Amino acid sequence: MTVVREAGAPPAAPLPRPAGGSARPGRGAGGRPVGSGVWPYLLIAPAILGMLYLLAYPLVRTVLISLQDFRLRQLIQGDARFVGLRNYETLLTDAQFWQVVRRTFLFMAVNVSLIMLLATLVALVIERLGRVGRIAVLSALVLTWAMPVIAATTVFQWLFHSEFGIVNWALQQLGFTSFDRYPWFAHGTAAFTILVVLIVWQSVPFAAITLYSALVTVPTELYESARLDGASARRIFRAITFPMIRPIFMLVFSLEVIWTFKAFVQIWVMTNGGPDDATTILPVYAVQTALSSQRYDLGSAASMVTVLMLAGVLVFYFRQMFRQEGEAL
Repeated sequence: MTVVREAGAPPAAPLPRPAGGSARPGRGAGGRPVGSGVWPYLLIAPAILGMLYLLAYPLVRTVLISLQDFRLRQLIQGDARFVGLRNYETLLTDAQFWQVVRRTFLFMAVNVSLIMLLATLVALVIERLGRVGRIAVLSALVLTWAMPVIAATTVFQWLFHSEFGIVNWALQQLGFTSFDRYPWFAHGTAAFTILVVLIVWQSVPFAAITLYSALVTVPTELYESARLDGASARRIFRAITFPMIRPIFMLVFSLEVIWTFKAFVQIWVMTNGGPDDATTILPVYAVQTALSSQRYDLGSAASMVTVLMLAGVLVFYFRQMFRQEGEAL
């Protein structure tokens, strides 16, 4: 807007600036934004320090122990000697270690495959239920998910007890008399199967609820258009549903890989890695080596190898996922 003033009139005085010399609101002295000093960093410093202490320090300490001759004597006296990569060499040349590695990957593959398959089916069923049925199923899933791990493991021990377990009783009632006092945890394959059932039972609720939350975001118009074109249910899932929920599906898949790869509590409480190491996977092997043999250095080395293997699996998986997304774009 052009301001017109009369001829001979003195020019208008400039408007006074606010006190403090700030030319614009929201900025402090020198034109810097308000709050751009060290105060925000001081506010988040306790959280960062706590995270470093709880996460970074144990990892660094484990790496140091894996590079030392660290046994019970060194634990008490604190005179551990640096030995370099000798512990890793001892570990990687042990045939038992590679048997444990193969068993760990088999355990992970079986669990993750069953979890993702059942969770996807349960999520699809929940989506098609009415309000009452949906609330009932979701409530049951949440209660199952909220059950403590040790409590659930103890219940499964009772269920498969050789003398008082309800599983043996039910099988006998069905005519399978060979299961009278059958010792489930004395046979490697049976114990392995029970652990798989336990971990799948505990993991499906989280995966199913998460996948269901992704399914409800798919627009119903896409389903209606596909049905008008005569697409079958399998075709609709492959062409519409799965591509839409793929990011969440991949996230859940990655989390389940991590959780099953490092499963420890269920195995340690139920079988302690037995019988005859049939249920010993890498985390259990690391604890057994450290506690039973008093070889804390080898146990730490086994833990670091576990971390590296898990990181390698996830890196390979994410590379494949990003490559597929790039080709789709």
